[in-house]
Amino acid sequence: MAIRLMVDTCVWLDLAKDYREQPVITALEELIGSGDVELIVPQQVLDEFDRNKARIAEEARRGLQSHFRLVRLAVNRFGDNARRADLLAGLNEVDHRIGVDGDAVGESIERIDGLLRGVPALATNDGVKQRVTERALAKKAPYHRAKNSVGDAILVEIYADIVSTATADTPCAFITHNTKDFSDADGDFRQPHGDLAHLFEAPKSTYRIAMVEFLKEHSPDPLGDHDFEFNYSQEARRLSEILEAEHLLSRQVWYNRHWNLRTKIEKGEHEVVSEQDYSRNPYRADQTLDSVWELALAAAKKTEDEVGIENLGPWDDFEWGMLNGKLSALRWILGDDSDTLDA
Repeated sequence: MAIRLMVDTCVWLDLAKDYREQPVITALEELIGSGDVELIVPQQVLDEFDRNKARIAEEARRGLQSHFRLVRLAVNRFGDNARRADLLAGLNEVDHRIGVDGDAVGESIERIDGLLRGVPALATNDGVKQRVTERALAKKAPYHRAKNSVGDAILVEIYADIVSTATADTPCAFITHNTKDFSDADGDFRQPHGDLAHLFEAPKSTYRIAMVEFLKEHSPDPLGDHDFEFNYSQEARRLSEILEAEHLLSRQVWYNRHWNLRTKIEKGEHEVVSEQDYSRNPYRADQTLDSVWELALAAAKKTEDEVGIENLGPWDDFEWGMLNGKLSALRWILGDDSDTLDA
């Protein structure tokens, strides 16, 4: 009995960015190859993966190169004089290979790309578009949050079409890591949001927030001897992951502060002035020099292109507190003062 499986883009990207997830990709490849799983790929997911895969690969390479730079500094400072040259030569070769050949992340991206392109992509038809509009007007999940949720809503409506033909003998499943938009907001985040609960009635439909959870429930054998709970879940984060997360958080915090200032300017609470009107003595907190503001706008556009506008808020008070807390903790780990949040 094949189960029809739809996977959110965020799951594919998370599988791609961490080489330790390759056993999961292998298990999924085997299930699809054996016919136990039929992959459903909306065009929306394929497009989003295409837009982000280069960024994921580059961030992984940049993180690894940053890691090796730190290792080289440590070798230079603490390494044994007799072995230092050989160690540095080896590290330089690895660093070069990362830049030229890529790494395991590139392999994961290629394998996932093969899975996504191995089946015909489902286009977003007019019926889906109409229901997305109706969902937006009714502010039903994933439109219950103050953000652009068109892409998420398209997935919901395409999955609704799949569920409409599902039975206990031909079930379907949806996997996402985006618990904020799809999960129960006030209860168990492993359960779907109340607006979506009707799409996940057992035994014909399943909602899961982790690929491993789905694999263990439906077909545990392909994971084989991979002691996932011990070797993966308990493994410390790599330095490259920490650096990547710190960079993203710093961009998010800076962008939110920039947008708050932009809002004040639009409301007339803050003024952008020319050099001749700018007050330096005394300093005025309600003024920004026009040349500085132009640089800030350019930096904001660069941040949007680098991070993706969908990853830049808006945030509620709880989410904003979590962002600052995470950034503070990571910078403490990297050696900065724990209260250093300057972007």
